[in-house]
Amino acid sequence: MKKRLLLTFVVLMFAVSANAQLAARRAFITPAAPKFTDVERQSELARRRAAVAAKMADNSMLILFSAQPKLYTNDVDYIYRQENNLVYLTGLKQDGAFFVLSKNGGVVTEFLFMPQRNPVTETWNGKMYSDEDVTRISGIKTILYLPERTAFRNAIKNGQTFIRNGDDSVQIPAPKTMYMLLPNGMNDTNGRREYRLEEQAQEIYFSGKVENARPIFNELRQIKSAYELKMLQHAIDISIEAHMRSQAMAHKAKFEYEVQAEVEYTFRRRNADFWGYPSIVGCGPNATTLHYQIPADGVRMGDLLLMDVGAEYEHYTADITRTFPVNGKFTKEQREIYQIVFDAQEAVANATKPGVQFGALDQIARNVVEDGLLRLGLITEKGSGQSRMWFMHGLGHWLGMNVHDVNKPGAPLAAGMVFTNEPGIYVRLDALENMPKDAETQAMIAKIKPAFDKYKGIGVRIEDDMLVTPTGVEWMTAKLPRKISDIEAFMASR
Repeated sequence: MKKRLLLTFVVLMFAVSANAQLAARRAFITPAAPKFTDVERQSELARRRAAVAAKMADNSMLILFSAQPKLYTNDVDYIYRQENNLVYLTGLKQDGAFFVLSKNGGVVTEFLFMPQRNPVTETWNGKMYSDEDVTRISGIKTILYLPERTAFRNAIKNGQTFIRNGDDSVQIPAPKTMYMLLPNGMNDTNGRREYRLEEQAQEIYFSGKVENARPIFNELRQIKSAYELKMLQHAIDISIEAHMRSQAMAHKAKFEYEVQAEVEYTFRRRNADFWGYPSIVGCGPNATTLHYQIPADGVRMGDLLLMDVGAEYEHYTADITRTFPVNGKFTKEQREIYQIVFDAQEAVANATKPGVQFGALDQIARNVVEDGLLRLGLITEKGSGQSRMWFMHGLGHWLGMNVHDVNKPGAPLAAGMVFTNEPGIYVRLDALENMPKDAETQAMIAKIKPAFDKYKGIGVRIEDDMLVTPTGVEWMTAKLPRKISDIEAFMASR
């Protein structure tokens, strides 16, 4: 009888364990990708083009170029990624697209110049868009070919109406104003790199008034449609799976790059386009480097592992950070630092609603972190800027087609905006060595040195993707464990 009871108990325990493991495996599964009909996609793109046209002056024209292929080395290019605003209006990802939106007398005309299909090119690089493909994807019906672009450019430059090869059905009058994507002045280093072609081409295409189109897109793209939010949520869901799978195997890894490999393997398994930014996987003191990108050090039991990774899906990128103990249990010191960061996140979420300025949220997070640092002895006073030794970046940024997405400067929060909520504390090993040698600073160092020695080498960032709703906020990353107790429970179930 005892043997039978023992056998029954073992079988039941095995079943419970198997069910727990099955539940854990199911937690890893990303929901299916959103699916849209051609009509739904074309309707969404048409809505966006109409919104852009509404912000253009009358008798004006918008021109968008494809992104240029970028050389990796010799005859090898980087993976091609289309210019965001061209995708935003057309959905087209092939190199060589050239989009024109004309507004004249209140009448809006839209057309595309596309490269013609070439059997030799397709032999080497794959199928190019046919006219039918272009219209099916974008909904744009008027398609011209790249050789005709010279005639178009010359007509517009000379103030003449462009007529397609004598075909009166395609007539585009010369505009009074031209919109192009341009750098925001000489000091816009990133803009001058990204929009180099446009900056060079503006005088080639037009000698009149040229307006920067970026403010139009910055404002429109900041508010995400329901269509966009489904794409973004899927990128987030893929990233959540990558985080969970990586946390589950981290205790078996010997090196940081093994954990990163699990992340990017998951991205590919779930058909993400790519990562939205280079993955950050840092263990122990490496977690105190904000953009740590050389994951070659060891993964050690007892250390925290910081993972800041996000998949890109259909040009929308997630951005999620978790910091967790490799052995599954936070130490007292790790727990104390982590809880301050967690509390700052919570305070930000509680204050998020339409009408609030993003800067106000940043200050809320900074106040919570400052209170915590003072309590731990890592600063000697509030309001002095000392907290920036340990929390040196801002609260977060806008999220969408870029990981640091575009926005209308100064715009208050509104429903449909998505931002990252990512406070952090980073107690760098060499932090005190690089400080000024004046008497006041050295006196402050002497006071915080005991706390520094206690917490040095600990880096914690928690980052979640937040959707502003009409009444508050939605955590788009809510499925990924964040509380200390939930992280430890998940790690125990590995």
